Amino acid sequence: MKQEILIVDDTPINLVLFEGLVKKLANCSSTTFADPVQGLLWAQAHTPDLIVLDYMMPNLNGIEFIQRLRSIPGKENQLILMVTANDQKDVRYQALDAGASDFLTKPIDRLEFLARTRNLLALSAAQRKLSDHALTLAAEVRVATADILQREQETVIRLSKAAEYRDPETGAHILRMAHYSQLIARGLGVSAADQDLLLHAAPLHDIGKVGITDNILLKPGRLLPEEFELMKKHASFGYEILKDSKSSILQAGAEIALGHHEKFNGSGYPQQLRGEAIPLFSRIVAVADVFDALTSARPYKPAWSLEAARAHIQSNAGEHFDPACVAVFLELWDEVLVIRERFNDQEDDWTTLLNTLL
Repeated sequence: MKQEILIVDDTPINLVLFEGLVKKLANCSSTTFADPVQGLLWAQAHTPDLIVLDYMMPNLNGIEFIQRLRSIPGKENQLILMVTANDQKDVRYQALDAGASDFLTKPIDRLEFLARTRNLLALSAAQRKLSDHALTLAAEVRVATADILQREQETVIRLSKAAEYRDPETGAHILRMAHYSQLIARGLGVSAADQDLLLHAAPLHDIGKVGITDNILLKPGRLLPEEFELMKKHASFGYEILKDSKSSILQAGAEIALGHHEKFNGSGYPQQLRGEAIPLFSRIVAVADVFDALTSARPYKPAWSLEAARAHIQSNAGEHFDPACVAVFLELWDEVLVIRERFNDQEDDWTTLLNTLL
């Protein structure tokens, strides 16, 4: 691949001289401009290996050229060979401050020009090689990071599936409430990264139910007070299972597991947190989980109508639920219905459904 040298000098005879010298360099080509403004425009749009730049030019001198070029993102390391007169020491100091890489003095010495340009071109080639290597490494890191993220997400899926084996809730329920949660987070202005984190962590909200005995977990009727006290422990169980993980998804899942049964008025469990003391993800999941639980049939209850469940959520804003989460949920009602239709219980296949989280 040929290396390219941009030459900017307002004196035509100098352009001819420089072009002739460049031809003596192996595998090099030159682009020339007598107008420094046009040369700067070209340099902004291209990435030459070296710029040979005269200082004394009309409209835009060499130092101004360098300053403008260096101010452009991506041009900070452009190699520039400044051409000055022998008595212009102050100019050379200013050019160094502006970002000149090296100097030539007039009258141009042919051997010196060839030596300095070869050195700078070798440096340019090394810079490009290093940059290409950095891009390759960045691409490899992205691939490795994506692989790690997919493994984390698979862990979430398998943990969620383990809980599902102990609980009459379906895979479709897990996906609906996770997508409802993401929807609410988006409406609240949560960052895209945290929306995605919530989508993948929300399915872990009830992982602690693996620690609840079958006679309580699968009881078809209403739980006795002492049974309900045991059932409430699933929130703490889930937190204990997930809390020490280094995975951001499992850490978020631990927070959600612990806090999604807290109530905005402080009457929830296990810590009786109130208002914004309840973590945001837990406040969001509380709305999503209760709504889907109400509208889903279970062995111990029929499904509520959408209208009845919506009214329940709305009437409990400020009591059970964060009013801001409820407001967003109702505002995005049409999208809620789309999610409900997309993940229906008739397509309750874990492999198919949970692949949507990968």
